Amino acid sequence: MSIEILSSEQFPPMELLLSADPSPAIIQDYLSRGQCYIARQDQTIIGVYVLLPTRPKTVELVNVAVAESHQKQGIGKQLVQHAIQTAREQHYHTIELGTGNSGVSQLALYQKCGFRIVGVDPDFFVRHYEEPIYENGIQCRDMIRLMQDLHSVHRLE
Repeated sequence: MSIEILSSEQFPPMELLLSADPSPAIIQDYLSRGQCYIARQDQTIIGVYVLLPTRPKTVELVNVAVAESHQKQGIGKQLVQHAIQTAREQHYHTIELGTGNSGVSQLALYQKCGFRIVGVDPDFFVRHYEEPIYENGIQCRDMIRLMQDLHSVHRLE
């Protein structure tokens, strides 16, 4: 598997991006402001994430998605670790992300990769998405905010 930045000539993998975020308008907004990275295996795009600068020295990891046929193989973890390393190489001090309260496996993954929960944005998904989102039999209502200090000595593998 290789991970590379999406060039300006390439079309973003919208089907994959939509699997993690059901709003095409929101996706287009952060694609226009961030850097999209794609994971390929045998020339097939199997994963994606976006790094979005938000404040000085801070970047947000948005829309980590893995093709359904390639899930549960550690690809999501590789994407998150690649994003952390890329943010370090780009001299960011902090990497943040937000995920839904219903994404139990995502919350576990991000914490295993060194992120810490720092807050909750109540009713974020109710306010920003027209249709209710359900995952794991739970309505996705609140955004769980996580962050990682990129200068910390402790690095997880």
